[in-house]
Order: sequence, then C-alpha cells, then structure tokens
Amino acid sequence: MASDIQQTPFIKQLAANDRPTRDKALESLKTFLSGRRDLPPLELLKLWKGLFYCLWMSDRPIPQQNLCTSLASLISILPSETVIPFLRAFWQTMQREWLNIDVLRMEKFLLLVRRYVGASFEQLKKGGWKEEEVEEMKELWGEVPLNVEDLRVPNGIRFHVLDLWVDELEKVGMLEEGNEEVLENLLEPVRKLAKDSPTKPVRKKAKEALGDERLPGNEHVEEEKLDDGWGGIQE
Repeated sequence: MASDIQQTPFIKQLAANDRPTRDKALESLKTFLSGRRDLPPLELLKLWKGLFYCLWMSDRPIPQQNLCTSLASLISILPSETVIPFLRAFWQTMQREWLNIDVLRMEKFLLLVRRYVGASFEQLKKGGWKEEEVEEMKELWGEVPLNVEDLRVPNGIRFHVLDLWVDELEKVGMLEEGNEEVLENLLEPVRKLAKDSPTKPVRKKAKEALGDERLPGNEHVEEEKLDDGWGGIQE
C-alpha cells in the first residue's frame, strides 16, 4: 500500500526546475506536515531527499537564504511527536549527501545546517528547556553532527556545527546569567568531542568552541594572557 507521502505530488515538485512550482510545493508540505503524527522514518528520508534537491536547485543568494529559513521553520509546525524523527531524517540526509555537494553549492547547505541548529535550540526554548527534551535532542546530535567516533560522518559537518554552536546558543539567550545549568548540558556533546574524538583536528576544533570568550568562565582569559610575562622594571 502506498504511503501518504508517496501519494502526494509535492515530493517531485520540491525539486522542480521552476521556483513557483517549488514554492507551491513547500506550502503544500507545510499543510501536510502540520497534521501528521506517525510518519515512518523511511518516508521522512524520502521527504528530505526532495527537500535537499529543492535547495540544490535554488539559485541566487536571497532566494537561497529565504528557502533555508523556510525549511528550518518546518520544525515549528510539526506535531511534537514528529520533531525528533524529522530532525533525524534531516541529519541523516546531510550525512549521506555532504561529500556530494560541490564547492559552488556548499555555502547554501552550510546556511541550512546553521538554520537547523538554531531552530532546534528555538524548539527547546519554546518547550522551556525541559530536561527530557534536551536529552532527546542531545542523543540525536550524538548520532550525526556531534558524533564522536563514526567515521561515516563527514568531519566537515562536525567542523561547521562546532563553528556555529556558541553563535546559535547566544541567539536564544543561553549565554545570559542564570542559564548556566542548561548551558552546561548543551555543551556536553562538544566536551565529549574534545575529549574522546579519535581525530585530532576535531578535538582541537571542539576545544576552540569551548574556549569561546563568550562562554561563562572564559571572559577574562584574554586579559590574563595579556598580564602574563615581563611587566617592566619595578621601581
């Protein structure tokens, strides 16, 4: 029996050559997703294949930026039961396709990843940073973007996510005073990479993220470094 997604025309339309068809398919997709609570993993992967090529076919910076924002906004209209499976399909698609993205197209997919990390933080914030939801999201991040050991995960994904992690935490107010406990929890996957990654450049990149001067406890690191060394002749 064909699934709901297989019966819908917008999967192929998402990868159409003309923008009006893609835009219309995206609107149809939002309506479709808002009422689905039981989409199987395989169907979500098929959906994300269409979404991936929707962005692949998008030309010019402004339309690309708008599309990345629109795709990330899909999280906010999903039933709560579908959020993690939908995100898992996103990350699995990025893992599968990453090495096939050419240099000319990479920038828009880097932006898409940034938007999805940011939207994931926004989703947790909307839920009040509930511990069980944070743990579920951390488990997902540990499967692909911040996976410690799986060599099938391209390091390019790890590097990019580590580059933007603190930026996106700052955007949701997580670096403000009073959020230390949740912040520490959200930094745990980065700490695991810094400690346990078998790849030295990944460990180095993770340590750089943890050393970001915006994080609590790092604010005076640069000042202390400036105070080290010879202080001149004492009278």
